[in-house]
Amino acid sequence: MARKSPSRSLAVQDNGAPAHFVTALAPEDRRLNFGTKWDYAPAPETAPVKIQPRYELFIDGKFVTPHSGKYFDSINPANEKKLTEIAQGDAHDVDRAVKAARRAYEKTWSKMPARERGKYIYRIARIIQEKSRELAILETMDGGKTIKESRDVDLPLVATHFFYHAGWTDKLDYAFPGRKPRPLGVCGQIIPWNFPLLMAAWKLAPALACGNTVVLKPAETTSITAMHLAQILQEAGLPDGVVNIVTGAGETGRAIVEHDDIDKIAFTGSTDVGKIIAKALVGTKKKLTLELGGKAANILMEDAPIDQAVEGIISGIYFNQGHVCCAGSRLLVQESIFPTVIRKLRDRITVLRVGDPLDKNSDIGAINSKMQLDRIHELVESGVSEGAELVQPRCKLPERGYWYPPSFFTGVTATHRIAQEEIFGPVLSVMTFRTPEEAIERANNTPYGLSAGVWTDKGSKIFKIANKLRAGVVWANTYNKFDPTSPFGGYKESGFGREGGLHGLAAYSQFA
Repeated sequence: MARKSPSRSLAVQDNGAPAHFVTALAPEDRRLNFGTKWDYAPAPETAPVKIQPRYELFIDGKFVTPHSGKYFDSINPANEKKLTEIAQGDAHDVDRAVKAARRAYEKTWSKMPARERGKYIYRIARIIQEKSRELAILETMDGGKTIKESRDVDLPLVATHFFYHAGWTDKLDYAFPGRKPRPLGVCGQIIPWNFPLLMAAWKLAPALACGNTVVLKPAETTSITAMHLAQILQEAGLPDGVVNIVTGAGETGRAIVEHDDIDKIAFTGSTDVGKIIAKALVGTKKKLTLELGGKAANILMEDAPIDQAVEGIISGIYFNQGHVCCAGSRLLVQESIFPTVIRKLRDRITVLRVGDPLDKNSDIGAINSKMQLDRIHELVESGVSEGAELVQPRCKLPERGYWYPPSFFTGVTATHRIAQEEIFGPVLSVMTFRTPEEAIERANNTPYGLSAGVWTDKGSKIFKIANKLRAGVVWANTYNKFDPTSPFGGYKESGFGREGGLHGLAAYSQFA
C-alpha cells in the first residue's frame, strides 16, 4: 500500500557522483512528465533460511575441510555484512575431487542404466522446486539481484533444466541420427557470479544426463547456493563422487583446467580468462566449450511497438542490474523515433526502485562486488570524458552496499569504450541509425557476438536482420527469454559451443 504522496523527479543524478555526471536537459525535455513514483512500505521476502557459519568442500559425496585449512568471507553486497565463510580449495583438493569423479564414472555412473540416471536428475529437480523459496533468498543475499528475479526467473529455470535433461537420459540413442553418443568422462566446470545456481544447472544437468561425472567450481563471490545444491544432491541420493564442488578463487579454477585426468572443460566467464583457458588446452585431448562476454545490441525499428520495446529494454538491462552476459547494453534506435524513445526511456527509469534486493518492491538490486562497482564507475567516467551524455534519475542510494542507479548514455559513437566493452551494470548506450543495413553494421561492430534483439512489426524484416547478425541468439520483439530446449552460445570473442537443447547434449558426448 502507498504510504506517501507521489513525488516527481527529473532525469538528473543526485547520488554524490562528480558534478560532470549530471546531464543537461534541453528545454523541451524539461517540459516532459517524467513519471510518478509512489513509495511503498517494505515487503521483504520471508522463508525459513539457514546460512551455516562455514561451508566446506563437497568431495566424494561428503563435506570435507580444505587441504589448506583456509576460508574466505562471503559478503552480502546489499549491506557489506559477512554472510559466512567459504572453504578455499587448492590443487590438492581438486585432485581429490577429480579422483572421486573418475571412480564414480568408471564404477557407477557410466555403467548405470540411463533410465536410472534420469530418476536421480528428476529427483534433484523436484527437491529444487520444493526448496525454491529458500534458494531464491540465498541467491539474492549472496549475489545482490532482486528477489523478483531470483524467485520468478532463476529458480524456475533451474528446476526446468534438470527436468528437461532428466527426460533425455534414456533417449540419447535417438537424439543424433546415425550416431551413437557415449559420455566423455570427467568434466571440469567453472561458472560465474551473475547466475550462480542457473549456470550450475546449465552445466550439471546435461553433463549428468549424458553419463559424465563433474568437478564444479562456483564463483568466489557467490558460492552459497552451490553448497546448498550439494546438500540437495545428498538428499537425492546421488552416488558419491558423481558431482564434486570445490570452492575457491582463480587458482582453484586453474587447477581444474590443468588437471591431466579431466576430459572436458566448460567455462562461463570473462573473455580474457576464456582466452587463457583456450591457450592452456592447446595440444591436450580435452574438449572445451566457452561462453564468454557480450555487448548485445537491441535494434529498434520505426515500425516497432515502442511501449513494448521499452519494457523489453528495461527488462534486458535494468531488472538484472546489467549482470547478464547477453544484457542488451547497446540500443540502436531508428532516427525517426529517437526523441519518442528517449522520452519514454527517461520516464521509465525515473520510476524504477533501487533498494533492498529482498524487498519485493525493488526493481534494481545491488552490484555483486566492490570490484565490479568500481569497473562500472570507471567505464561510465570514460563515457563522459569521451563526450557522451549521461542520463540518470534522481535516486537516493542506500548508504551501505554496492549500488548504481539505472542510467543511459546518448551521443554514443562506435569508438566509445561504453559501446565496445562489457560493463556488467545497469548502464545503456543509445545510438541511432537510418537504414536496416546501417543497424546491422553497427550491431556487428563489436568483438562480441553473444546475443541481439530486433523490434519491428514486420516478420520479414525480423528474418532478414536476424540472418545477418553475428550473434548466437537473436530475440524478436522480446528479450532475455530462455528455455532449456533452445541452444545458447556465442560467436567471435563470446566463445564457442552451445548449452541447452540437442546442441548442449552433443557438447557432453562423444560419438562412435
